[in-house]
Amino acid sequence: MSAYRQILYHLVFRTKDSERTINKEHSTDLYKYIWGIIKNKKCVLFRINGMEDHIHILSDLHPSVALADYIREIKVSSSKWIKESGLFPGFRGWGIKYCALTYSYKERDTIINYIKNQQEHHKQESFQEEIKRLFREQGIDSDENRFWIDS
Repeated sequence: MSAYRQILYHLVFRTKDSERTINKEHSTDLYKYIWGIIKNKKCVLFRINGMEDHIHILSDLHPSVALADYIREIKVSSSKWIKESGLFPGFRGWGIKYCALTYSYKERDTIINYIKNQQEHHKQESFQEEIKRLFREQGIDSDENRFWIDS
């Protein structure tokens, strides 16, 4: 049975306590590892990037995969890999919550470019300001205690 899908998710999650433990010199290795997880779930990665304290992912979601399971697999597997690799000293894990926003395929290139330019973007805006703005743009109440989804 085949299915047509257009389910684009912009995922954002941060390190535990927003600690700056994802060092730039090894972040590409981490992103490649996460890409492997995404491929194993039959999903497609369009872009991944981040900062020392958080990661952005733009991917589709295969119809056979539940969003919560997808996020859990990415976070649990990558956390284990990070700790075993020794490339990210001080990493204690991912934060409990995550953000998952849906976008149309018409917006794909805009979101890809946004994720691609994280380092430049964060010269102007903090992570907290970024999250509040993303939710405001989606029409979601910006009460900080309500816009993070438990994982």
